[in-house]
Amino acid sequence: MIGSEVHVTVSLKNPDAVAAIVAALRHVYGDEVARMMLVGGMSLATLIDAMFSAPLTHRQAVRAITDGLDDFVISPDLGLMWHLKYIYGDEPGSLDVVDMEIATMNGTLASKDVWLRLSS
Repeated sequence: MIGSEVHVTVSLKNPDAVAAIVAALRHVYGDEVARMMLVGGMSLATLIDAMFSAPLTHRQAVRAITDGLDDFVISPDLGLMWHLKYIYGDEPGSLDVVDMEIATMNGTLASKDVWLRLSS
């Protein structure tokens, strides 16, 4: 096809969450780097930092990350049983999420050790 674009449609489980993630990555890193991160991958820690730097409340950012994980390929392979654990701020009674970990049958992975790329 000369002179026409080919568009690939990806079926997302949580399109609103992925849209919020894409918008946050673009806001923080710009279009080209955001595209590279979505296709090539990024750590969960990088995603968390971008989401918390975007013009979202922490609650909105955490919700988008949590809901959007189903649309990402996660490395290393977590197996069938895993749980997203929230790390809260230091203030007593704080409900402000500052980081996330993934608990698996083989141990807990820090956000910097989990790699994500958008499913294609």
